[in-house]
Amino acid sequence: MAVSPHSFPPRKRRPSAAAFVSPKLSAPILLQSLLSLSQEISSTKPLKFLLNRYSLSMIRKSLLLEIILHDLLRRHPVLSLSPSASLCLEEMYILLQRIKTLLEDCSNGSKIWLLTQNQSIANSFHELTLDLSTLLDIFPVKDAALTQDVEELFYLLRNQTSESSVFLDPRDEALRFRVLKMIDRIKDEIVPDYSELLEIFTMIDIRDSSSCREEIENLEDEIQNQTDEKSRSDVIALIGLVRYAKCVLYGASTTAEYGFQRKDSISDIAVPADFRCPISLDLMQDPVVVATGHTYDRAAITLWIESGHNTCPKTGQTLAHTNLIPNRALKNLIAMWCRQERIPFDITESNKDRVNDVTLNKAALEAMRMTATFLVNKLATSVDSSVNDVVYELRVLAKTDPGSRGYIALAGALPLLVRYLNSENPILQVNAVTTVLNLSIFESNKSLIMETEGALIGVIEVLRSGATWEAKGNAAATIFSLSSIHSYRRRLGRKTRVIRGLLDLAKDGPISSKRDALVTILTLAGVRETVGRLIEGGVMETVSYLMNSLPEEAVTILEVVVRKGGFVAIASGFYLIKKLGVVLREGSDRSRESAAAALVTMCRQGGSEMVTELASMAGIERVIWELMGSGTMRGRRKAASLLRILRRWAAGLDGNGGAGGDSMTVTSSRMGGESTTFVSSSRGAIVHS
Repeated sequence: MAVSPHSFPPRKRRPSAAAFVSPKLSAPILLQSLLSLSQEISSTKPLKFLLNRYSLSMIRKSLLLEIILHDLLRRHPVLSLSPSASLCLEEMYILLQRIKTLLEDCSNGSKIWLLTQNQSIANSFHELTLDLSTLLDIFPVKDAALTQDVEELFYLLRNQTSESSVFLDPRDEALRFRVLKMIDRIKDEIVPDYSELLEIFTMIDIRDSSSCREEIENLEDEIQNQTDEKSRSDVIALIGLVRYAKCVLYGASTTAEYGFQRKDSISDIAVPADFRCPISLDLMQDPVVVATGHTYDRAAITLWIESGHNTCPKTGQTLAHTNLIPNRALKNLIAMWCRQERIPFDITESNKDRVNDVTLNKAALEAMRMTATFLVNKLATSVDSSVNDVVYELRVLAKTDPGSRGYIALAGALPLLVRYLNSENPILQVNAVTTVLNLSIFESNKSLIMETEGALIGVIEVLRSGATWEAKGNAAATIFSLSSIHSYRRRLGRKTRVIRGLLDLAKDGPISSKRDALVTILTLAGVRETVGRLIEGGVMETVSYLMNSLPEEAVTILEVVVRKGGFVAIASGFYLIKKLGVVLREGSDRSRESAAAALVTMCRQGGSEMVTELASMAGIERVIWELMGSGTMRGRRKAASLLRILRRWAAGLDGNGGAGGDSMTVTSSRMGGESTTFVSSSRGAIVHS
């Protein structure tokens, strides 16, 4: 009985030549293996139209071969075959594996790519047929002692394999010519004719949005199979054509139709350790290599360097330079893993003319532009019932096709999306703010978002009062993306509603949204004037609240705040001393390092009361000694500094660890139910409530 072509498991990479080797099996086992292979091939459903004649012919030949092998196995259940017969059958085993692989590729691969490679694949079928003919010619059929009927089938099969030339179906060739001509017209910026586009895709058997999506996925896998840049670029051009056809012919997709929801966090998925950034512990989107040879996510290591560090976070070694070298091999592995796990993967490229490290040709670029323009124009004219589907399609396009981010913005999408940031439909609001987030990843779009009337205000309003946590988390992520530009970081840090919204999200949101908020807070804290607003907004209370659930993120923020916030920050963090001591004892290497750094700053600048509070913790010296022996390089240095401070305090030499300069006295009291901290220093008195 015929089986579906999809009964073959999809293969992302074709087997290498070394995969097809002689099995060196005993005669009965070899014959049984050959019989199984021929049965698999003969039970395959032939291709529907492309190369139908070749696939059908190969399946029929396998049926005849199955009968011959069955008779051989029946007549040689134990006895070995002659050396010449065994050699032929070993070679036939390799040949059948190649035939099976070719049929799998044709059955499971991209239809439109199969069409464009029609002649090459026809040649492959013809070569395999000729190889089979050669093996049948030299096979010692008389020594095999086949029954008379089976021997006649053998000669019939041998005659059938002696084809003289390659056959190309005129219909397939005509269709291939039409597709290539359409690609050439797109290069010339000519929009494909709707009726012709529909006819071509109907003939290829791509008849709805779902089959278009499957075709795009197959083409994306095909990119990994191509070894030269031109072929990979041609595949990307076909992806552009299919994506355009999907939008024009079959309308915008719905969330359910795509088969996946945006994953706010992949913390529940077993991410390979090598794919996680050592700093953020999240899946790396843009892995880069620093001077020490270690790999980090670009956003995380950039923030680390901009925060004043000149060392490698993993080793503590001083960086010889701060150049960041893209780790493209790892990035491709992460992208492949994300496709297998059905996780959308952001490919952040500074050059929109490259996808998967392939330079796009004119057809691919024009197809992107046409798709973006079509969707934006459709959004401008859509009625309420269809708006959400169009916005979702833009969201997916900007997510899965990074090169389109610039075209979507240039087509005028942002003013249209602003309308739906305050939508009462929570799904539409999520799709709108997520589309803005995806667009913001493209560098030149950041200024457009900041300058488009209502865009930034709309994102901030979603952050403060969005209908769902997903919408709020994506709004926070948008602010994080925009804050990668220093001038925007300062501007965003001046907005009280941004500070308040991030702190509320960090305190009350789900874990994934908390992380979105915290990484944005950490970025904004890189500007000294913003730290004061964060303290006024309650960042210390938020950090204290999160110290148990997200210690690494919380302590890292605390370290930056106390370093840049001065006396007010240190005073407001007085009650966190013992919590930092607990992290120092029980936390991860990264959180212990940040806790030690924060404690050094607080004890040096906070005076004897800070040191006294730390020294009052039982066993604190032993904890510090352990960190000096087993922590990161930076953690060890900070632990050593902390130990010196404690010992000088114990000896009564210097209440602030010998740092010199200002000393500070901290006094806390409660008045009318509110906590007030009085800070006295040589520079004067500060009151922080």
